[in-house]
Amino acid sequence: MKNKNILGTSHAKTILIGEHAVVYNKPAIALPLNTLTITVQITPNQPGQGLALLSDYYTGPLTQIPEKLTGIKLLIQTILAEHQVATPDLNLKIISKIPHERGMGSSAAVGIAIIRALYNYFNWDLTNNELLRLANISETYMHKSPSGLDATTCASDQPIWMIKNTEIKPLELNLDGYLVICDTGILGQTKEAIQIVKNNLTNNPQTAQAHLDNLEKLTYQAKEQLATNQVHALGQTFTQAQASLAALGVSLPEIDNLIAQSLTYGSLGSKITGGGRGGCLICLTADLPTAEKLATQMKQAGVQQTWIQNLQRSLD
Repeated sequence: MKNKNILGTSHAKTILIGEHAVVYNKPAIALPLNTLTITVQITPNQPGQGLALLSDYYTGPLTQIPEKLTGIKLLIQTILAEHQVATPDLNLKIISKIPHERGMGSSAAVGIAIIRALYNYFNWDLTNNELLRLANISETYMHKSPSGLDATTCASDQPIWMIKNTEIKPLELNLDGYLVICDTGILGQTKEAIQIVKNNLTNNPQTAQAHLDNLEKLTYQAKEQLATNQVHALGQTFTQAQASLAALGVSLPEIDNLIAQSLTYGSLGSKITGGGRGGCLICLTADLPTAEKLATQMKQAGVQQTWIQNLQRSLD
């Protein structure tokens, strides 16, 4: 049918502030990480071989995909069924720079890239609403009740402000600063972390609720600071948010230690990002030389990988 390569792309995301509180209908702010990309390349398969997936985690027919990747199969089957298209003889090759299980939206990004690739291949029109509706199919299988923040941010070139079931919109960003994202090398434990917060709300409701309310206040604060170039104040906001996240039980001693070290290396404020109990942490700096030095020092301190995001140019 077609011999040329067809591509679909997406990218990672990081939550700046509001993780965990967002589960309880409080706001969160997420940022697209456009340098951490995922690409789905579509090429012809042998006639009669159907649709196959080629990736670091599984290579083989879609019909034999592992249970862990069932969300991808459901997504592809839904797209083909809605357009009344028989299963085509195609290879879908997934090329990802996004680490898995680090709270960077890898599952949402895969889904979005697959949707875009298939729609490009068949030359179908794709609205943003349609893209997010379809992405929710695989995300729901993966996460049961996704907030929509991952998919929205991985599909967007702009920062996202979200209040669950109420509001999702692009966010104004006017900040001279750099974000150093540090992969701790510890697999994130989002489900465990969510359960810990839930248990705290049951066992220590007054204290836990106070920390969630504090995260809500700090997220509104961060929104204003991002819009008005208050980089040092935003650093303080990050540090205060980390204190509440740690009090809720979603940090780890190893991460607390890395955060303490980052503050001695020039970070204006540091915190976990995403589910916690592992995964990544983010550190804020006012300039690139400090960010680069901090990234080097954090690797020496034990983090596995680092990435630097220019907050002023996060839309590039």
